[in-house]
Order: sequence, then structure tokens, then C-alpha cells
Amino acid sequence: MSGFQSLARAMFLSFRRDKRALFFSILFPLMFLVVFGGIFGSVSTSKVKVLEVGSVPMLDQALAHDPAGVNKVMTITKATDRAAALKKVGKGDDDAAVEQQGTQMIVHYSAADRVKAATAQGIINALVEQTNLAATGKPPAYTLVTRQVEDTSLKAIQFITPGMLGWALSSAAMFGAAQTLVTWRTKGILRRLQLSPVPIRNVFAARVAVSLGVALIQTAVFLSVAQLPVFGLKLAGSWWMSIPVVLAGVLAFLAIGMVVGASAKTQDSAQTLIQMIVFPMVFLGGSFFPLDNAPSWLQTVSYAVPLRYLNEGMLNVMGRGLGPASALPQIGVLLGIALVATLVAMRLFRWDDN
Repeated sequence: MSGFQSLARAMFLSFRRDKRALFFSILFPLMFLVVFGGIFGSVSTSKVKVLEVGSVPMLDQALAHDPAGVNKVMTITKATDRAAALKKVGKGDDDAAVEQQGTQMIVHYSAADRVKAATAQGIINALVEQTNLAATGKPPAYTLVTRQVEDTSLKAIQFITPGMLGWALSSAAMFGAAQTLVTWRTKGILRRLQLSPVPIRNVFAARVAVSLGVALIQTAVFLSVAQLPVFGLKLAGSWWMSIPVVLAGVLAFLAIGMVVGASAKTQDSAQTLIQMIVFPMVFLGGSFFPLDNAPSWLQTVSYAVPLRYLNEGMLNVMGRGLGPASALPQIGVLLGIALVATLVAMRLFRWDDN
């Protein structure tokens, strides 16, 4: 245990003294959080997904009158369970839920994607006006009411923070693991460690422990910055569940980094391989833009990207206000990836380049 503690302390001090590692692990991703946190992206969209809760005569009438026109701008799905429909909107599975109470058209929307929400409201409002004119030819008989499914205090920063944090954690874990393994092997450190009295498992356990500790520091820094008044992050009640999500995610990306480090022969080749993995992953994993806006084939591909599960798990408990159990599937997937990648890394592992 004393050997493990000494190794872990030495590795952490080495990381702290490495200004480049500190910059790219914490400060560089943090700059993106600051930039994206202060800007609402404007993304064009052509079709929205709407849930029709119960009977909505006005919507049915519009669909019967001009099915081609309505289907061109939105997809309507019948829903009988109001609570389940609102939950789907809150999770981002659908863009809006519509119900009719007398002459009121009520549109429930989510703050997760303000572009889709505004589009859905605009389309329903246009249908209301058209129905009014067609039915009466007089001043509007129907009125439109919009209601956000989340607490009205939610801001975009609550949906940006998990994505930027996921990118920072995955990049730091993969680069750190790959570079460490390649450096130790090419400089003969692995052979010397093999002959040292400290068990080699303690060496790798210390490296993992340091990476998990750095990840928790990254998380604390990101959440602290995002909670500044200029951004106004408000953590949901189960935000603490993001900690096991972060730990599971770091284990997964450490294992992927070990696979790269075990297969790469030089530091340059390891960096190239990591970059080839990281940059497509941050886009496919939903760090820079919501996957709901992506084409359906791209959304399908994203399920094969580990970062999607890290981002989604944190988003569920940080921003969407879902319970602790909502992150369990993502944690399970990340731990499964960590196990598989670790087995692959062990298979590829070699003590030197000979």
C-alpha cells in the first residue's frame, strides 16, 4: 500500500507540474464551456416530432384538410398517457406535446432544444390561425398556450455543461493513458518496473487512481465555473449521480487509451490515433450539438460512440432533473466498454518494442 501511495503521489505531482497537460485537460475545454455557454446556437430545422395527447380536434382537422402540408413540417404521434408524453418531451425524445382544452391549444415544450421548441410553437400557432379563419372567418376562437415541461429556471448552460465536460474527461483519459504507456515502454521504464519490488498491478492501479482523481477535479472546476452568476447553472436534485457516471466514463476511456498505447509504437502515432478517435467522437457523441437535430442515420451511429453514454448520463441527472436510476443504463454501458477494452489492451500489451 505504501508503494501504491508513493506512486500515485508521484504521478499526480508529475501531472500538476506538466503545464501542457493541465492546459489541455482543464483550461482548453473550459474555454469552450465559456464560449458555448454564452451563446445560443441557431440551427435550422425542417421537421419536428409532436405528440398528440388525447383528442385534439383542431389538429385532426388540420391533418385531414391538408395532410401533405402538415406532414411536411412535423410528424404527429398519438399519445394517451399525458405524463408519459411530457416525460418524452423532457428527455428530448419528442419536440413537443399538444393537447386541447376547450378552445385552448396547449403546447408543452422542452428547454433542451429551444430551436425545436420555437419551431413547434410556430407551426401549431399557424395551424390555430388557419383553423380560426377556416372555421369562423372571424377573430380567433382558439388561443395558443405554451408551457415548458421543465422548471422555467432552466438555462442552456445546463445542457451545454455535460457535453463540454464529457469531451474534457474523455480526451484527458485517453491521451493520458496512451502517452503514459507508450512513454514507459519506449524508454524501458516498464521493464524496470517489472523488476522492481512494487507489484506491476500497483503501478497501473496508481495510474488509474490518479486519473480518477484528476477527473473529479475537472468535474468540480467545470461545475463551479458553470454555476457563476454569468452562466447560472442550477444543478438538479440528483446531480450527485453524475459522480459515478464520471468515474465509469473515465474508466472506459482509460481502457480505450490503453488499447491505443498498447498498439502504437511511438508517441506521435499514439497522438494521431487518439485524435482520429476523439474528434469524430465529440461530434457523434453530442458534445457540440444536440443529436436530436442530426439525421436519423447519424443518431443510429451515435449509439456506437462511448462518449454519447457519458454525455447522456450526466445530462439526465444534471440538466433534465431525472432520478438516479436514469443514469444506470449509461453507467452499465460504460463499465462494459471498460471491461472489453481492458481485455483487448491486455491482449496487445508488451513490455518493450522488441
